[in-house]
Amino acid sequence: IQALPKVLYVWGRRGWCSASLADAIEGPRIFNQETLPAGPRWEQVQAIISRVNTDDPTDIRARVILMFLAIYGLRASEVAQLRLRGIDWQRERITVRRDKNKKTNVYPLIPIIGDALIRYLKKVRPRCAYPEVFLKLTAPLGPLSRGCIHHLTKKQFSALGIKTLHKGPHALRHACASHLLSEGFSLKEIGDHLGHQSTAATSIYAKVDLPHLRQVADFDLGELL
Repeated sequence: IQALPKVLYVWGRRGWCSASLADAIEGPRIFNQETLPAGPRWEQVQAIISRVNTDDPTDIRARVILMFLAIYGLRASEVAQLRLRGIDWQRERITVRRDKNKKTNVYPLIPIIGDALIRYLKKVRPRCAYPEVFLKLTAPLGPLSRGCIHHLTKKQFSALGIKTLHKGPHALRHACASHLLSEGFSLKEIGDHLGHQSTAATSIYAKVDLPHLRQVADFDLGELL
């Protein structure tokens, strides 16, 4: 329906209908940020991470990657670009270079992620000169691409039968933001965590906070009406 005026305009130029017909039809009004962020529920995220808690080398690597995506809310490209020198074991923190604004964020190295990361580095990651944290496990060796990260994430969604509009790394980023919102964090705090430059980019998640939205809807305006 939205494209109908454009189609009629083309038809009018070709003489298939009246040239003024397209001007008489108004397309539907599309609002900014009309749809909700598409992501799994937090319990589904936990199930995804639990599924790869095995001794299989591929799962050991996948578990760390999924944690970075879901807990830190990183983009696939940011996970792919993580460097070994960005991990400060002594101070227990990790530095991430943001893909969009090219700035850096420093996060505390959460113990559960630190343990999973150590396991991957000691038992799985090939010994080589590549500076990237996540590498391919088969020849030819090299950094793991953004496409590979997308594939391994989508694989877990499919294996568990999780039905969401999107099944890639960005869905876990959305889940991270929605979970933080449900835990009482402000949009400013969530934006800082996700590396947003402005609160406008984070405001879409306000629509996910259904309990608080219901409180607003149920607010008694009394004599103001």
